[in-house]
Amino acid sequence: MKKALSTGFASLVLTAALAAPAAALTVEGVDVPDTYSAMDTELKLNGAGTRSKWFMDLYVGGLYVPETIDDGEAVINADEPQAITLHIISGMITSERMTEATLEGFESSTDGDLSAIQSDVDQFMAVFEEEIKEGDVFDLVYLPSEGVRVLKNGEVRDTVGDLAFKKALFGIWLSDKPAQEDLKEKMLGQR
Repeated sequence: MKKALSTGFASLVLTAALAAPAAALTVEGVDVPDTYSAMDTELKLNGAGTRSKWFMDLYVGGLYVPETIDDGEAVINADEPQAITLHIISGMITSERMTEATLEGFESSTDGDLSAIQSDVDQFMAVFEEEIKEGDVFDLVYLPSEGVRVLKNGEVRDTVGDLAFKKALFGIWLSDKPAQEDLKEKMLGQR
């Protein structure tokens, strides 16, 4: 009788585990899915981590690519579908702070030369004009035939630029001068 109960319980636990939604990682309470669909391409979670500043956790960033990779420059330069997701986990992030931090990121990733992509940067920054609150999710999805599709909470807000813009944008997190070194490492799957 005990053996039958324990076998039944084990089957129940296994069934529950297999029925649960697939989340590859839980970071700061955010379930980061293990895949992302970009047009006809199924992207895989490469890695995810937390952006912190002044001892405060601000957002969870995830990188999705066709095949796992640990080379930031290769990700930046790849002309293939890719995505970065930003899950806002702090009420301290405002539209103004996100705009300021993103502009600083563009400056760093382009060595201060935004001239070739300035109009794309201006267009992109308009997405952050609307109020940003804890729980918001931004998806930055590069599609070679379109540019960077920007979504907020699952709704497309704009499509911006081309490969040159994507390189600068993804460079914010993955360049030699990333927004945060340990976030870069985690997005690249380097624990």
